[in-house]
Order: sequence, then C-alpha cells, then structure tokens
Amino acid sequence: MKSRRFMQPLTSPIHFHTAMIEQTPVAVFLGQEMIGSGKIVQITDYIVKVGNEFYVRDACTFKYAV
Repeated sequence: MKSRRFMQPLTSPIHFHTAMIEQTPVAVFLGQEMIGSGKIVQITDYIVKVGNEFYVRDACTFKYAV
C-alpha cells in the first residue's frame, strides 16, 4: 500500500526538515525529468543535498519517493 504522500511535493521548509530527520527518500525533478533521488543530507536556503549531490532549491522540485 502506497503512502498518501507518495510523489507529493515538499512545499515548505518543515517538509524538507522532517524528510531529513525521518530519513524519508525523496525524488528530485528538473521540469518533468527525474534527476536524482535519495535521502536529504543537508538543507540551506539555496541548496538541498540529496545523497552526494547538491540541487538548487528554486530550480528543482522535490517529491516524496515513498
């Protein structure tokens, strides 16, 4: 059974911080293309580090992968 938040976007700072604390996998999209996935390791006002990659918050969409 899929979670109710599966593929829902992370839209507020609390979503990003909760996903990082709970080690919830996320998918990273640039437009319609998925460009990465994994667990959030670091968050700033400008970037999100997912696994070993850095993504610009304003350029990407982050969605719950579970």
